[in-house]
Amino acid sequence: MTPRERVMGALRGEAPDKTPFTIYEEKLPRCALERELRNRGLCLVRRVRSYTTYTPNVAYREHRFVDDRGRDVVQAVFSTPHGELSTLEEPAGFTSWRHEYLFKSPDHYKALLFLIQDTVVEPNYDAVAGLSDELGGDFVIRDNLPLEPLQNLISSFYMSMEDFCLQWMEHRDEVLRLYEALVDVARRIYPLVAEGPLEFCNYGGNVVPHITGPAVFREYYLPHYNEAAEALHKRGKLIGTHLDADNTPIMDLVAQTDLDYIEAYDAGMSPSVREARAAWPAKALWINYPSAWHLRPPQGVYDGTVQLLREAAPGDGFIIGITEDVPEERWRGNFTAILDAIDDEAGRQPA
Repeated sequence: MTPRERVMGALRGEAPDKTPFTIYEEKLPRCALERELRNRGLCLVRRVRSYTTYTPNVAYREHRFVDDRGRDVVQAVFSTPHGELSTLEEPAGFTSWRHEYLFKSPDHYKALLFLIQDTVVEPNYDAVAGLSDELGGDFVIRDNLPLEPLQNLISSFYMSMEDFCLQWMEHRDEVLRLYEALVDVARRIYPLVAEGPLEFCNYGGNVVPHITGPAVFREYYLPHYNEAAEALHKRGKLIGTHLDADNTPIMDLVAQTDLDYIEAYDAGMSPSVREARAAWPAKALWINYPSAWHLRPPQGVYDGTVQLLREAAPGDGFIIGITEDVPEERWRGNFTAILDAIDDEAGRQPA
């Protein structure tokens, strides 16, 4: 089987010849060991969007400068009929640090609402249609729906987590107007992804259950997962979400969704793989190799992988992934140890 065939089989709940091992492509440096790992079965994940969004009536400009702390930063300014909004970000390798969000006071609600409601959504199929053939059998190409409507306010560029919590308590009606506008945008994207050329997609994620709480998750997340899943399933597509926090408060609610898989699950902070498999028997489990475990020596990483594999047994619908940064001095030995354990455990299974 090719690495891609293993991943897609596991996402459909099947048991491939060995447990798939994946990594977001930007988290694996290009080098001789990278080629060796890919030859041994490591599958790269490219994350794309089969659609584009833009706001035709909002002017946009950027300013790049060094701030008073010596940081190279980018200020993005959005001009709306109701005033200007801006963010401030510090690029940092594959990611960036956001120092300012669009929302800075309740005076910005009108501008924020205009920005969201001005969103135009269009398919962009030509940009992604041929990627699978172009990249080959050791890549999977994953489509992406936006963040869940409420999560979009919590963890994108709209509001800081602190501001969201305060506004949720003090100006909930205004927050819900933004939420409803984001719901409308999301509903225009579902059919585009469903009709698109890619086989599976993530819907949002990065939920922090201890902040949102089960009641909010039940009311403002679960229905949107199921609505999107209905649209995608009609076209034979798979859908999952990225739940990498401590999911203890919402394990039973996740089971009620129509999602096909849960991605980035971290058993180092959430319930164990054995517990997750018991809670979600109808879903594929695509874990992030527990981030904290990367500090173990290579033998400890190997032993941890064996533990995960045995807790996941039987191995149908189970994938080990790397979805977070791994310390530069650790990834070579750790990724090799993970693959060694996967190969050894596959060799112990009856033919």
